[in-house]
Amino acid sequence: MFLGVDGGGTKTAFCLVDSDGRVVAEARTASVYYLGDGLQIVEPLLRQGITEVCATAGISVPDITYAFFGLPAYGEISGDVPVLDALPAKILGGGNYRCGNDMICGWAGSLGAVDGINVVAGTGSIAYGENRGRQWRGGGWSELFGDEGSGYWVAINGLNAFSRMVDGRLPAGPLVDEMRTALGLVADFDAIDVVVNQWHGDRGKIANLSKVVVAAADAGDAAAAEVLRQAGQELALLVNIGREALGFPAAERVPVSYSGGMFSSAHVLTSFHESLTHDFDLRAPLLEPHIGAALHAARLHGHPLRAEHILPAALSL
Repeated sequence: MFLGVDGGGTKTAFCLVDSDGRVVAEARTASVYYLGDGLQIVEPLLRQGITEVCATAGISVPDITYAFFGLPAYGEISGDVPVLDALPAKILGGGNYRCGNDMICGWAGSLGAVDGINVVAGTGSIAYGENRGRQWRGGGWSELFGDEGSGYWVAINGLNAFSRMVDGRLPAGPLVDEMRTALGLVADFDAIDVVVNQWHGDRGKIANLSKVVVAAADAGDAAAAEVLRQAGQELALLVNIGREALGFPAAERVPVSYSGGMFSSAHVLTSFHESLTHDFDLRAPLLEPHIGAALHAARLHGHPLRAEHILPAALSL
């Protein structure tokens, strides 16, 4: 029984897959993204999710053969890595697991854990790839000065466009009314109160405003559409430089995939595709990241499972 854990920016997803590739249990908890609330939130949330998936599967925690924990911000604060590496042992009661950044879950799920590059664009953005044992990461530099193309980045640029439209520095489009409705504004300057004072700059709540930008672009807002076009370009740039960093030969068609909510926007996905500079083998995601994490756990244990053999929970009962 292989456990996969994908700790995204807004939720943590858990998955148990058996040795035949059947998804036997799934669970969700709040996000284990700890940079705002501290490391103390991680263990209770992991324990909650693991307890739930084991109960659903009808097994005990020691029955888990191997686990992979994809944790947001893992590897970005050197002093926290030993602490994060040690946490799962308190729950599992042993060392049959490995921790890594949640970008690995996106790669393993989208590409089925084969050589290639995956880009994640959810609350944040990051890219990860492998080639013949070589590993590479790009992006993921936090919402303060990075995460280009992410939900947070799109939302911030959308809020900027909203403020410019209200001032008259940009022609007003559908984004104005969409943002007013989403924020429940009585007056336009109340946007400051909502985002800064009430939300306290909450990363997840702000990133959720990316949906407002997408809705405005779909309604014909040129500025919103431009934000999404730039998002796709930024995400493609990660792939273009990742190909070189991983040493793929120029003539090789490198598998590329994507995960995260921003790719549900046709504006982003089209711009992403058009901005790839090589003849990449662009593939739709095969599996969700938490299932990819379980696939990776099996792979690390020496029991590789093919993505096409994974049976979703609804089909495996």
